[in-house]
Amino acid sequence: MEVLRNLGDAPCVGHALVALVVILLIALVGRLLARALRQPVVIGEVVVGLLSGPAVIALFGRGALNVLLPGSVLDVVRLVAQAGLVLFLVGLAHKLGAESAARRGGSLWVVAGALVPPLVAGLLLAGLVLLTGDDSARGSAPLPAFLLMVAVSMAITAVPVMARILADRGMTRSRAGQTALGAAIVVDAVGWFLLSLAVSLGKGSPAGMLHSVRALGLGVLCALGLRYGLRTRVARSACARLPRTTAVLLGAVALVVAIAMDRLGMTPILGAALVGFAIPAGEGMPWEDAVATVSRAGAILAPAFFVVTGITVLTGSFTDTSWQLIVAALVLGCLGKGLGSYLGARRGGRTPATARKVAVLMNTRGLTELVALQAGLSAGILTGPLALALIVMALTTTAMTGPLLTLLARGEHRPAGARLVAARGAVSGGREFHRGEH
Repeated sequence: MEVLRNLGDAPCVGHALVALVVILLIALVGRLLARALRQPVVIGEVVVGLLSGPAVIALFGRGALNVLLPGSVLDVVRLVAQAGLVLFLVGLAHKLGAESAARRGGSLWVVAGALVPPLVAGLLLAGLVLLTGDDSARGSAPLPAFLLMVAVSMAITAVPVMARILADRGMTRSRAGQTALGAAIVVDAVGWFLLSLAVSLGKGSPAGMLHSVRALGLGVLCALGLRYGLRTRVARSACARLPRTTAVLLGAVALVVAIAMDRLGMTPILGAALVGFAIPAGEGMPWEDAVATVSRAGAILAPAFFVVTGITVLTGSFTDTSWQLIVAALVLGCLGKGLGSYLGARRGGRTPATARKVAVLMNTRGLTELVALQAGLSAGILTGPLALALIVMALTTTAMTGPLLTLLARGEHRPAGARLVAARGAVSGGREFHRGEH
């Protein structure tokens, strides 16, 4: 209600609009830096957005940040960030549903290797937190919810970022690219289910869990209503004739479902995902342009989510997060995803070269990981210090993807080049030998 009152305050709204413009400019700088470093543009947006708030505090003090983003303005920006995240997730979930039906690149072994070992690695990380007695990282969430949430956070793979990397490198039709993307779609679909289960377990009591189940049931009913409503002849005709109106209505439905889930004690992220999964997928569907418009609108507002996350998580967690926890998250994250995906690809019949590429690609976490962490934070399951360690892990593993693929490509080309040089040397030597004979 306080946020709604702030929306009626003209100076507050004007201040918030200026802040959003600055945030979009910061995102532009991040994209330019990412392109210069040959990284996916989303990495630049995420890193610069996350660090902008802590950078202001480090350079000018907390008071400067409070002047730039006072509490009332920050609440409005946070509301816009949540709305942008909801709209973006509609497109992401719809993309996952569409590609899971269309692609068959991932085998069962690759999926198992990319899912089970990372879940085990997450349990090991949670166990390490419990053994060290780090209360700031453990928090007060019920143990089952805590264990499952950390495990899911280690298992996520960022399908949108991976798809962008594959497109930039011309690997979309390669065996490794199709295998990794197909497996990632299945892994993330399972991850969303486990995430909803962890949030439900986070209630900690039978009554609380029952309340979560009711909220989730309401979200599923709304999603099913949307799905069957879109399949009617009237809806198809309206979507084809009025794509912009359809986009507005789809966005409104997603926001209403997300708000309802939030009011009922569930994370609004799940509401947005349910709406995205519910929209029927397939080529030539009349609402595809509308879904793309909704997703683009969310992507435009997504940088606000990064900035808000940096202010609310990073500024209060730097001093509470041990470097041992960050290193453990990074090592376990790489081992779980990388080694598990490699072994799964090899067991599934892929060559060692293809399996190595699949392992590198599956270690890409990016924005999807941040969304999962936000769900855990908003549900009170993850703490700031543990979320910070997982954010560092997610950004590091994603940034590693491009350079590691480049190294693998050079490694594959080097033997061929060496053989060519050797062959030329042999021919040249043979010619010299014959000249010597004459």
